[in-house]
Amino acid sequence: MEVLQSIDRDRLPRHIAIIMDGNGRWAKERGEDRVFGHHEGVLSVREIVNTSAELGISYLTLYAFSAENWNRPKDEVNALMELLVNTIRKEIDELKKNNVRLHIIGDFESLPEVCQRELNEAKEITAMNDGLNLILALSYSSRWEILQASKKIAEDVQAGKINSADITDELFHSYLNTAPFPDPELMIRTSGEYRISNYLLYQLAYAELYFTPVHWPEFRKQHLYEALLNYQQRERRFGKTSEQIQTNTHQHV
Repeated sequence: MEVLQSIDRDRLPRHIAIIMDGNGRWAKERGEDRVFGHHEGVLSVREIVNTSAELGISYLTLYAFSAENWNRPKDEVNALMELLVNTIRKEIDELKKNNVRLHIIGDFESLPEVCQRELNEAKEITAMNDGLNLILALSYSSRWEILQASKKIAEDVQAGKINSADITDELFHSYLNTAPFPDPELMIRTSGEYRISNYLLYQLAYAELYFTPVHWPEFRKQHLYEALLNYQQRERRFGKTSEQIQTNTHQHV
C-alpha cells in the first residue's frame, strides 16, 4: 500500500499500453503446458483492468494476440481463441459493473467467427459505459496497421477526397486503428524482454517504456503501482530541454 500512497493521482497517464509477456515461460517453469499460463494470465488481466478503472485511468490497451502469434502451434492458437471467447463471456458482467467500455484493434476479420460474434456483442453491451476504455489488440501488427493506413490514404488521394499536401501527422493518425484514442504515455512489458515487438510503433513515439522481469501471470496491482511511480519520477521533455520544461511548469502554476 505504501507505493500507492506515493503515487500522485493528478499525474497519472491517460493511456497505458501493456505487452502481456511470459505466460508460456511461467507455465513451463512450473512443469505445466503453455496453455495453463494463458489461463492464469486472465487473472492478471482482471486485476489490472479493475485497478486501472479504480485509479481513473482513461485508456488501457492490452496486447492480447499479435498477428505473428498465428504462427504458434495450432493447438495453442485454438486454445487461445477458445480462452478468449470464454473469458469475454465470463467477464462481460464485470465490465458492465465497473463501467468499462470494450474496444478492439487489429485485423478483426482474421479472427474465428465465434470470436468476432462474442466480441461484437461485448462491444455493444458496454458501448454506453464512460469509465475506462479497455482496448484489446487482437491479431494486431503495427506494421500491418501502418500499411493499411497508407493504402487507404493513397486510395483517397487517387479518388480526389484529399490532396497529398493535406497529409499531416493528425490526418495520418485518423487512418489508424487507434484513431479514437490518445497515444499511450506509458508502455509496460512484462517478463524481462526489452523490445516493442511490432506493437503500436507509431503511437509509442513519445511513450515512457517500462520493463519488468515479472511474468504476466504474476503481475498484480502492486507491480502496476511500481510502474506508475517509476513513470512519475521521469521528466517528459518531448524534445525540449529540462530548463524549458521547468520554466513552462512554473508559468502554469
